[in-house]
Amino acid sequence: MTDSHHLVDLTTEDTRDRLARGPVALLQPVGSVEPHGPHLPLGTDTTISVHAATRAAALLGERGVDAVVAPSIPYGVTDFARGFAGAVSLPASALTAFLRAVIDAALAAGFAHVCLVNNHLEPAQDQAVRAAIEGLGARASVACPLTRRWARTLSDEFKSGACHAGEYETALVLAARPETVREDVAARLAPVPISLSDGIKAGKHTFAEMGMTAAYAGAPGRATRAEGERLYGLLAEMIATEVQGALGTTRQGA
Repeated sequence: MTDSHHLVDLTTEDTRDRLARGPVALLQPVGSVEPHGPHLPLGTDTTISVHAATRAAALLGERGVDAVVAPSIPYGVTDFARGFAGAVSLPASALTAFLRAVIDAALAAGFAHVCLVNNHLEPAQDQAVRAAIEGLGARASVACPLTRRWARTLSDEFKSGACHAGEYETALVLAARPETVREDVAARLAPVPISLSDGIKAGKHTFAEMGMTAAYAGAPGRATRAEGERLYGLLAEMIATEVQGALGTTRQGA
């Protein structure tokens, strides 16, 4: 039997045995296909969710909680990127319905809990993801940095709101898939001090309306892999805590 953290690596016998030992939590990464400046790939949010979930599964294992990472769901609500090449946006209702169907199927298959790991932070996406767990109680949760409890633990750039494809996200992709980052381009990009959170509060509905002409905000050139690793530690703790809270387990040694 393999102890892989990824569901797609397991055989049906592996899965049966782990579910029999139970409980097993399923971590479901959710992302988007969305522009992230001239230096990061369209799949940035999905990459972050997958890597954070993988780190969290390992962390949960250290704490005696079995967790596996489901195949990612790479499409989301990306209306703010309207007008930029590569933006593929789903209706919020379609995303909610699909996520709920995945959750229901996973619970019926014997998983004790499903945690939706979302790192595409558009408000409509967050609302659509959270709507998918309504009425499920402790059987499902959402782990997302938009939750105030977790946002305040992250970097200063993240908390400023000027963090779309800036130092925060560039560091995370550098730590997870460095080969996809155009580091030479990032190094030449001037900081763009535009806060998405402030723009949203002001009634702006797209990156273009906010003045993000290259689909990024923040300071990509300041990103480092070391910072990305530090941030993944925080994101993994976020996910693990949400899952442990739902399952009623406690951190070993706490």
